[in-house]
Parts: sequence; C-alpha cells; structure tokens
Amino acid sequence: MAFDPPKPQLELAFRARVAVGAPRSLGRTPLGERRIVDIVGGEVSGPRLAGRILPGGADWQIIRDDGTAVLEARYTIEAEDRSLVYVRNFGYRHGPPDLLMRIARGEEVDPALYYFRAAPMFETAAPELGWLNRTVVVCSAVRTRERVILDFYAVR
Repeated sequence: MAFDPPKPQLELAFRARVAVGAPRSLGRTPLGERRIVDIVGGEVSGPRLAGRILPGGADWQIIRDDGTAVLEARYTIEAEDRSLVYVRNFGYRHGPPDLLMRIARGEEVDPALYYFRAAPMFETAAPELGWLNRTVVVCSAVRTRERVILDFYAVR
C-alpha cells in the first residue's frame, strides 16, 4: 500500500463579483503604501453558493516596493436563504509595472498577464454551508474598473 498524499483537485464552488470603491491611500507606512478599498456590494453565483455581498467590508492593502499588492479583504455574503458567511481573503496581485499602472488607471487588462490569487477562510453558522468552515479554498481573480471578479475553488 502506498502512502503518498492524494493529488489535490480543484472544484469550482462559486464566482463573486465584488463591487468596490476607489482606493484610499493612507500613504507610506513602514510596510509599504497602505490602501483601503471599500466593498460596496456584489453578487455570488455558482454550484455551491449563491447570494449577495453586503456593503460594509473592505480590502486593506499594502503595496510593497516591488509593486506587489498584499491583500486582506473582509466582507459578508448573504446566501439566498438569508444565512450569513463571513469571508477573510488573503492574497497577492503582481505583474509588470506598466501593466499594474494600467490597472490602477482603471483600464481592463488581460488577467493572464498578471498574478492575482488568494486563499480565503470562511465562518458560517448555517448547517447547509458548513462545508465552508472545513474546506480549503483558493481563488483566481481579475480586477476591473469597478469590480473584482473572483472564482472560488474548493480543494479536493
């Protein structure tokens, strides 16, 4: 009998279309440029979760000297049955400096040209969504002018 770890498989759980406000810069801190991007709403759809993103969350970002954005988003999803899911999503966005400047100006950029990945954690009291409390999930994302679009994949 072999005792090799199983190879992970990814299963699309849902897509989130997160509506965001304009970034607000606190300026340069010891860690880099600190920015806050308000989360003002959005939609969630997919085979394992559907609902809406409630306003009131934010993405607290550090832009490092190499241009890498260190992301920490916190927000709430209200599922179709009105149960709530707390989301904490940590990730990175980086790419060539000229491309990152285009994104900052609000231009639509081919997501294959830059890296934007995250690893969320969830909390919910809803029994039917309990899988979120005990499943590793990863995201692949794209930034548009007014939204962040994230595909959430359960790791099997």
